[in-house]
Amino acid sequence: MKILLLAGTSEARDLSRALVARGHHVVASLAGATRAPRDLGCETRVGGFGGEQGFRDWLANNPVDLVIDATHPFATNITKRTARVCGDLGVQSLQVRRGPWAPEAGDNWRFIDHPQQAGDVIPNGSRVFLATGRQTLKQFSGLASCYLICRQIDPPEGPFPFENGEFRVGRPPFSVEDEVGLFTDLKIDWLVVKNAGGAMSRSKLDAARRMGMPVLMINRTAPPDGPQVATVDAALEWLDAHY
Repeated sequence: MKILLLAGTSEARDLSRALVARGHHVVASLAGATRAPRDLGCETRVGGFGGEQGFRDWLANNPVDLVIDATHPFATNITKRTARVCGDLGVQSLQVRRGPWAPEAGDNWRFIDHPQQAGDVIPNGSRVFLATGRQTLKQFSGLASCYLICRQIDPPEGPFPFENGEFRVGRPPFSVEDEVGLFTDLKIDWLVVKNAGGAMSRSKLDAARRMGMPVLMINRTAPPDGPQVATVDAALEWLDAHY
């Protein structure tokens, strides 16, 4: 069968290889947020579809049996658009959405729903490490009294959007020891993350626990209705049950 895989996560990478090994024709799509993405082991297109109408047109010109949305848990617009368009066109879709993180003993987490609420929690004058990516960086304007350090995978294409901050470039994975050393060197007071879940990027949370550092956790939004699984194995089981 022909499958369109909306990628950008480690689950998408593992799933593409598993699907190809099963003999499926997989076309993976990457938004292009990372300049040197890792090989997905299948036909790959980069750069998005040009909005909702572009996505509709692509599906009309490239019929598929299934669309698997394995994008980042915070790629909210893509996920909503995918569910809406597939529903309108009668194309079966499946969301692969890894489970969120949950605090453990020793964690000091505070939860918010939107980046704009960060200023209501983090004290003035704090040094804040934003492990939230560059796309939502401007939404942290409420932290004008703090010093912000935003980590991203690729070197920045422009200056930091606020006078009170800087970019830090780094490509995961990072060990707990790496993160402890980095946070110590930068004299970080608060860590801010999106609740993306996943084992690979949890090391920063383990480092914060080890250091007794508070974490500001941004909650996910509710996903659209439709079939949803949390793991690659569950996605393959769903496929076996439905095809």
